[in-house]
Amino acid sequence: MEHILDILKERGFIAQMTFEDELYEQLKSPTTFYVGFDPTADSLHIGHYIPIMAMAHMQRAGHRPIALMGGGTAMIGDPSGKTDMRKMLTVETIDQNVECIKKQMSRFLDFSDNKALIVNNGDWLRHLNFIDFMRDIGSQFSVNRMLTAECYKARMATENGLSFLEFTYMLMQSYDFLELFHRYGCRLEMGGNDQWSNMLGGADLVRKKENEKAFACTFQLLLTHDGRKMGKTEAGALWLDPVKTSPYNFYQYWRNVDDKDVEKCLALLTFLPMDEVHRLGALKDAEINEAKKVLAYEVTKLVHGEDEARNAAAAAEALFGGGASASNVPTLEVTSDEWTQDARISTLLVRSGLCKSQSDARKQIEQNAVSVNDVKITDPAAVLSKDQLGEDGAMLKKGKKGFCRIVVL
Repeated sequence: MEHILDILKERGFIAQMTFEDELYEQLKSPTTFYVGFDPTADSLHIGHYIPIMAMAHMQRAGHRPIALMGGGTAMIGDPSGKTDMRKMLTVETIDQNVECIKKQMSRFLDFSDNKALIVNNGDWLRHLNFIDFMRDIGSQFSVNRMLTAECYKARMATENGLSFLEFTYMLMQSYDFLELFHRYGCRLEMGGNDQWSNMLGGADLVRKKENEKAFACTFQLLLTHDGRKMGKTEAGALWLDPVKTSPYNFYQYWRNVDDKDVEKCLALLTFLPMDEVHRLGALKDAEINEAKKVLAYEVTKLVHGEDEARNAAAAAEALFGGGASASNVPTLEVTSDEWTQDARISTLLVRSGLCKSQSDARKQIEQNAVSVNDVKITDPAAVLSKDQLGEDGAMLKKGKKGFCRIVVL
């Protein structure tokens, strides 16, 4: 049987790891590992999808994942990759976000019979005694070494600097590893490569305090071929929640990735065999569109289910292939009262998610980027008329690939 680290390397997941030879030996036996997720929103986004897929590969190889919800660390905020202090969230908001994320995680991991666990670090971090914690854990960390971490150096160079609250984040995350080792025998932390410094702190803490083997392994961030972060759309982040990002828009994002990114995305974001990944990735010119359809379908199926993937593919065919029913096209249903009160095209653009705001909608109209039933809209104050509403509603379009069917009930 192929070693799990070789599988993850071949598919492009691995960025860095500690004690590689030892970790290879450790993972020849079933091993409990964890990945942390800070609940700063009520949904995961595509940036979380790489570690989730890696967790799924690990579980398939016989290892036990722990999805650690940051109910405690979210009260501080990770300074990594941030130019300013994160917004402080209330306990109620954090707990609500944790519950939402728990439901999403069950789509990707098998939690039956303790094959995977969901744990909240708020269970121990919210009740720590400061003096005891600093004597026991803080004494194990060198400030000189902490200040060499990229997440701290970058923040210290900004105008507002680094707060002491955020400076303690590394200690909190490291303590998570120690606590999970005590509770569940966890020996490995995995996560995004931007977490390398924090993860080293946790593995070192377990080794220092318990004289036991502990490891850290990071994954590549999801970047385009030219180094830009993937998952950013005109409407914002690419969310895994279908309310925040519709399955159709999710599908379309992957359908439209750059040709040079197709093979990498197929390897990282799907379970397709690597022979098939290489075959699809080698397609050229017009044929690469078939590979993009496979990518979009497979990723949407994993995130939203096969029915939604099938519907999204059918909607795309209806809009761009001209051969299918428009019933699966993204639809905004408006009551007759709502339509009577405000039938402005700009309002419908915002309500449909095609534009972020009224000002954005007006700008798109002024730039001749908006049409109804393929007729250009040039007046920002234009309204949707009865004449434009057919039996199937009116087709509202923004740009080349933004569509929404407007139906008045």
